[in-house]
Amino acid sequence: QVQLVESGGGLVQAGDSLRLSCAASGLGFMRYDMGWFRQAPGKEREFVAAIRRSSTTYYAESVKGRFTISRDNVKNTVYLQMNSLQAEDTAVYYCAAREGYALGYSRNDYQYWGQGTQVTVSS
Repeated sequence: QVQLVESGGGLVQAGDSLRLSCAASGLGFMRYDMGWFRQAPGKEREFVAAIRRSSTTYYAESVKGRFTISRDNVKNTVYLQMNSLQAEDTAVYYCAAREGYALGYSRNDYQYWGQGTQVTVSS
């Protein structure tokens, strides 16, 4: 079955960096667009970044210039490099996979999800 397993979360201070990883198995990784979403307590799950099969990337305005999404099609892994972290970035971060023609920005657009990894940024 399809599994997406995130890692790399933790507790950091404002201004620090973290790199999240998401290892995918059980799917044809190269056929899928991959996305990162996050959900803070009491808030809706929101789009953070996505990388298409073609490796074209897309970002939410709130993270543009600070976060970088990338993928390794040999390791079936997608990464999220997060720099200049802010307290507002505190959330559970989820990896997601989508097989479709158009880019997905909504959680309903993605067929598979990981269990999430907690990122906490102290100010």
